[in-house]
Amino acid sequence: MSKNFSDRRAAGHDRADTLRAKLSGPSKDLDFFEALYAAAQGDAAGVPWADLEPHPGLAEWIGRSGHLFEGNALDVGCGLGDNAEALSHLGYEVTGFDLSETAIEWAKRRFPESAVHYVQADLFNAPTQWNRAFDLVQETYTLQALPAPLRVKAIDAIAEFVAPGGILLVVCRSRPESVASAEGPPWPLARSELQAFKDAGLVERNFQEFVVRENREIPHFRIEYERQK
Repeated sequence: MSKNFSDRRAAGHDRADTLRAKLSGPSKDLDFFEALYAAAQGDAAGVPWADLEPHPGLAEWIGRSGHLFEGNALDVGCGLGDNAEALSHLGYEVTGFDLSETAIEWAKRRFPESAVHYVQADLFNAPTQWNRAFDLVQETYTLQALPAPLRVKAIDAIAEFVAPGGILLVVCRSRPESVASAEGPPWPLARSELQAFKDAGLVERNFQEFVVRENREIPHFRIEYERQK
């Protein structure tokens, strides 16, 4: 990452904080995402979570996974499209959705020849035809970007996308149970908070802890869940 990009990224973080502080009303937590993508004006450095490459937690999972890469996949909160494209290159028929219309149009411009179906959609009001319809659901960083009341609702919504026999892959920043929730966003998650996926009818089949190294070491979880047939 160049110094110029790093400097713009730092400015993007500051702009994100300012935008969030200005928003008000019951939908402010969701309005933030469209406001931030629009304010970035086509510069990915203005989107704090956009690194223009697949998340390393997903990339490592792809490299280590024993799964057959076939069927259909859903990328939750796809942003600028890097995770969705990685899954598409494996052979999945991929739908990537994001609440932000600006993010979706940006992803389409970045990947004009893509086979991914990019669509603007609200996690909390998703198309009914997505219910239990996907062989793989991939969720990276959406949950940690939501405050606790929305996060519980989001877990239920995400779980409902997983088809019988399908897999959900969750990647998020993590924190020990003994450490109080930090002031976010992002809000690193304790493992117990993800218990709600089991309550939503999924079975945990693989749990891993790993570290992403940026300017510091950031602990993460990577968890696979399955909806049994």
